[in-house]
Amino acid sequence: MSKLLDYINHLDKDASARAEHQTAPVKSMTNFGLTVDEQDALLVGDRQRIAGAIGILTKDLPMMIYIAPGVK
Repeated sequence: MSKLLDYINHLDKDASARAEHQTAPVKSMTNFGLTVDEQDALLVGDRQRIAGAIGILTKDLPMMIYIAPGVK
């Protein structure tokens, strides 16, 4: 399983992790061990890059992905 998928699952299961991601997404993702490319894919909401990083087709990626609002 990819680190990015682990992170997405972690956010799904842990309310405090979601809150941390909402408050300080880059710090949260860095502390979890995501690469800069993985972080960027999540922050900009690039579904194709996210799907590729976790090894699935873009069409199979759920519509709901935790992306920090207002982060550029």
